[in-house]
Amino acid sequence: MLDAIDASLRRLRTDYVDLYQLHHPDPETPIDESLRALDDVVRAGKARYVGCSNFPAYQLARALGRSELLGVGRFDTVQPRYNLLFRQIERDLLPLCREEALAVIPYNPLAGGLLSGKHRRETGPTPGTRFTLGNAASRYQDRYWHEREFATVEALRPLAAEAGLSPTQLALAWTLAEPAITAPIVGASRPEQLDDAIAAVEKPLDAALKARLDELTVEYRWGDDPR
Repeated sequence: MLDAIDASLRRLRTDYVDLYQLHHPDPETPIDESLRALDDVVRAGKARYVGCSNFPAYQLARALGRSELLGVGRFDTVQPRYNLLFRQIERDLLPLCREEALAVIPYNPLAGGLLSGKHRRETGPTPGTRFTLGNAASRYQDRYWHEREFATVEALRPLAAEAGLSPTQLALAWTLAEPAITAPIVGASRPEQLDDAIAAVEKPLDAALKARLDELTVEYRWGDDPR
């Protein structure tokens, strides 16, 4: 970890980064060792804040407790998967983050682009997207490329139109409506794609629409996916 931060700083040509995160739990390394290393990084001025990604709630809670016991810096941020088609973290991770005042910066708020409405089940994955590129293609298809998910996306379309929102704006506005969320991480292959996403910040959902979306996607709160 200490070598990795130095290599990153060299590549970025900077003296520090604002945020340095563990990508996922490391079963081969005691959490105390990781926390002490992150504390060293912060004390050396190489990162301002540290966080974690893909930690289940029990491991996050344990890490916070170990940080307090060891007297080292604790996680400031949590980066989980979260969107209308994956709501499992609402059961335990998000309540923990609210109680501990942790910043939540979810990835996949558009479900790899499926919630944008641009994909069609009958035509197969669109070339050049997460559903076709590299090692991630099979993972994204396993996550989202199913009849149930496509049926949900179709059910969301009229709700977006009724609210005067694009499907992308609807999905992001719903994510932002969760009090625990600090800022969703939005990916874009072209600059103009950000225009639609940024507009969601200026178009918050009203309570009635939020409730309809919650009811429509309630089954996505169930399950036990590892990340």
